[in-house]
Amino acid sequence: MQAVVLDLDDHYRLTEFDEPTPGPGQVAIRVAYAGVQWGDTRVRNGHFPVPRPFVPGFEASGHIVAVGEGIDARRVGEAVTALTTSGAYAEVALAPSTLTLGIGSLPLRTAAGLGWGAPTAYDLINTAARVRPGESVLIHAAAGSVGTLAAQFARLAGAGRIVGVVGTTERADYAAQFGYDQLLLRKEFPAALGDEKPDVILDPVGGSARTAGLERLAAHGRLVAYGNLATQEPVLADTNDLLMHGKSLLTYNSNLLSQTHPERLADSARRALDLVADGKVRMDITTEYALGDLATAVQRLAEGSTHGKSILRVA
Repeated sequence: MQAVVLDLDDHYRLTEFDEPTPGPGQVAIRVAYAGVQWGDTRVRNGHFPVPRPFVPGFEASGHIVAVGEGIDARRVGEAVTALTTSGAYAEVALAPSTLTLGIGSLPLRTAAGLGWGAPTAYDLINTAARVRPGESVLIHAAAGSVGTLAAQFARLAGAGRIVGVVGTTERADYAAQFGYDQLLLRKEFPAALGDEKPDVILDPVGGSARTAGLERLAAHGRLVAYGNLATQEPVLADTNDLLMHGKSLLTYNSNLLSQTHPERLADSARRALDLVADGKVRMDITTEYALGDLATAVQRLAEGSTHGKSILRVA
């Protein structure tokens, strides 16, 4: 089979491999499409150390072609979307059965876009922040795959006002179609909020944006940190100050959740998938690449020149 390998010199190369065999609790998937996500940039840049050469790729859709010990053989042939620990940029990939969901009649191309972003966005709104009807929500990286989904989940949760923060006017124009009440440029945050104090802030940025967000939260507000796009430098928070104002700083880590409570992540992924399948939430795939163009796909994501969701066509 063909697979993309991230080599010792940080370059991606198409290589021939033997097809992998699923172990206990795993399934093998004939991959149709694979999702491109921020974790790909982290692995490429060495922030997530993995042994090289390494077959990357953490999101796949396709059909199950084999199952490991303990998995119902009737799953063979099932159309699925899956979260993987690696290997999705290949013609056949292994995935935990728990995190491999049947998609019914949902197109494989659409299903590939769900990836880690869909359960993350669902959990940010419904599990971590627990958005209540009428509350205001501010979403950083509002034009990305998580941001555009989170805005829609927030509206379904009854949010009264949803504000997005983006880097450019082009990204603001794109994000506007996902139900934001207002979009701000990153350089305008937080000044452009005026006296507004959000009840919930979703923050994958870190750094000064996180500090400003904590300062601007409403009483009893929740800021959920789920990444550090801007900087790895820690943000220090005074817990006494948070206590006095009833503010909460929360974190969300989907990768960790997949290891500690995969069934919880799978449940959120299923709920998100059902909302997409029912047409209540729109999954927007903006760019499709060939398998050999992975380097371009990851570089464009790292540069911030993409919006929505990018996928690779494998089969």
